[in-house]
Amino acid sequence: MSRGALLVLADGRFPAGGHAHSGGAEAAVKAGRITGAASLEAFCQGRLWTAGLVSASLAAAAVLGADPVELDAAADARTPSPALRVAARRLGRQLMRAARATWPSGELDALAREFSKGAHQPVVLGVTARAAGLDALDAAYCAAYESVSGPASATVRLLSLDPFDATGVLARLAPELDRVADRAVEAGRRVRGEGVGALPAASAPLLEISAESHAAWPVRLFAS
Repeated sequence: MSRGALLVLADGRFPAGGHAHSGGAEAAVKAGRITGAASLEAFCQGRLWTAGLVSASLAAAAVLGADPVELDAAADARTPSPALRVAARRLGRQLMRAARATWPSGELDALAREFSKGAHQPVVLGVTARAAGLDALDAAYCAAYESVSGPASATVRLLSLDPFDATGVLARLAPELDRVADRAVEAGRRVRGEGVGALPAASAPLLEISAESHAAWPVRLFAS
């Protein structure tokens, strides 16, 4: 197993399109729910244990060999917001392009043919991790970290927040990232015997509502 591949996949400079998305931070900043490092930390903690846990579990299950078609349907069912479903598939398409160029794989090619408009990003992430020789825990960590690093970096741009403060937020969340990743792998393993219903369905209604509002803005800095 190559830990170097994990570093490449988790690197914010990997051209998977995440830089164009704020993970709900832009709407939260405008609504006054994120005003500085403390409120950013609270926002990221909530996102980690909801959207982050769901994404990490989907990615882990994909690495463990669950059917990507079933996983994609499970992701749809866990994403009530049409705007977030569109964003997840857009990110999935971008990740697919980067992954196929970096780790050519028949499994990635098959997934691209199955989902011409893009599969949900966590599903693509899991299949990408398999192609890169990574395991379920690696994929879960990538998904969990993306769920908080995106909002943190976006808030630096949106509020001119000190980057050191944003990095401190991520560092303080590290123990919770460990717990989310472990729980995600445990859920992914249960899929084999129990089906995709074993995956978490942790909801974040305010994220979903804010995403619909954000999608209607005539001018915005981030795609989601």
